[in-house]
Amino acid sequence: MAKPITKKIIAGKFKGKSLKLPSLVTTRSSKTIVLESYYNTLQFEIIDAHFVELFSGSGSIGLEALSRGAQKIFFMERDRNALEVLQENIRATDPSACEVFKGDTFSNIGTVVKRLKTLNEKAYFYIDPPFSIREGHEDIYTKMLQLIENLPQEVVKLITIEHMTGLELPETIGAFSLQKYKKFGKTSLSYYSA
Repeated sequence: MAKPITKKIIAGKFKGKSLKLPSLVTTRSSKTIVLESYYNTLQFEIIDAHFVELFSGSGSIGLEALSRGAQKIFFMERDRNALEVLQENIRATDPSACEVFKGDTFSNIGTVVKRLKTLNEKAYFYIDPPFSIREGHEDIYTKMLQLIENLPQEVVKLITIEHMTGLELPETIGAFSLQKYKKFGKTSLSYYSA
C-alpha cells in the first residue's frame, strides 16, 4: 500500500505534528515556503483570531493558524477524499476549535458569514482555489472574485488569495484593495483588506 503523503505543522503548540494530505489528483498542497511567508506577515495577529480556509484540502493552512493561537477555524471543502483527510487532521489537533462546512464553497460562504456576524467577529480569509487550468474549474477565479466582492466588510480582517503567478488580479475587489503581493515561483500570494 502506498505510504500516505504528509506535511508537518511548522510552529506553535502542534509544531512537528504530521498532517495527512489528500490525493494530489484532486487537491494541491500549499508549499511550506508560502505558508512560512504568510505567517511571517500575520505574526501575532493570528492569536485569538477567527480564521476561514476556503477550499481547505488537508486543512494545513487553518491548522497552522490553530497551532499558532487562532481561536476558531472554519474549513470549507467539498471533495470527499479531502474531507476525510481534513477530519482526520482535525482530530489530531483540537476538534473543539474547528468547524467544517461540507459542500460547495460558493454555496456555503453565506452560512460562514452568518456565523461570524452572530459571533460578532472579523476573520482572516485564506482562499486557495483549484488552479483554473484544471478541468471543470475554468471559471473558478471569476466566481472567487464575485465571492470576495460580496463579503461584508464587518466580517473581514484580511483576505489572502493563493494563486497562479501569471494571474492578474484587480487592484480592488469590491470594498477590498490590494495591500501586498508576494511571488514564489509558480505560486503567488495577494493580500486584500478594506
